[in-house]
Amino acid sequence: MRENHFDAEVAARYDEELGGRGDAEVVAETVELLAALAGAGKALELGIGTGRIALPLAERGVPVAGIDLSEAMTARLREKPGGERIEVAIGDFATTRVEGPFSLAYVVFNTIMNLTTQADQVACFANVAAQLAPGGCFVVEVGLPQLRRLPPGERFRPFHVGAAHVGFDEYDVATQSLISHHWSERDGGWQRRSIPFRYVWPAELDLMAQLAGMTLRERWAGWRREPFTSESTFHVSVWQTAA
Repeated sequence: MRENHFDAEVAARYDEELGGRGDAEVVAETVELLAALAGAGKALELGIGTGRIALPLAERGVPVAGIDLSEAMTARLREKPGGERIEVAIGDFATTRVEGPFSLAYVVFNTIMNLTTQADQVACFANVAAQLAPGGCFVVEVGLPQLRRLPPGERFRPFHVGAAHVGFDEYDVATQSLISHHWSERDGGWQRRSIPFRYVWPAELDLMAQLAGMTLRERWAGWRREPFTSESTFHVSVWQTAA
């Protein structure tokens, strides 16, 4: 079983530390696009967490199911209005399956990088493809590795510096590993939490999709369908199974 980095302590403060990702406008833009892709079918969220996206998507009338490794995060979802109606399987979303088929599967907020090996990311695409209906879509939202912004010879890049939180990403280009280090002020002191990821390039994701029998349908620089360019810092990509 993959290591769970989202225990009860993290789950208890997860929503309040979302920052801009929790803004109503950002959530609405995300849900709008996902609802359009789901159509009249069911949606499956990988790494459903506390329900930031799943709950408003379900309110739009889309039946939503989810997979998550963390029972603590799922418990927070259950505490929210409508959370008890969402089916959630506890497990690794690279291998765990939920009764479908689904017209849409999606994984947002860099969560695909929680799969820390290429083999696991490939397995995730295969697992999703097996649960999608013909013509179904798989959506991934993930940031691009900011290697160009690393100082020469350095491995660390700050992504947030504030009065109560400091965050640095540590890159290893030889293994495509990325560790996000967080220092947060707690009870008069500072606590450190480090989470391992594997960063992945768009072309690499396209090949994973191809191996799973899916083809690229769209790629944007954000949920507003902005054009994806060489200056984009993250992307929202849509792959589709054969009809």
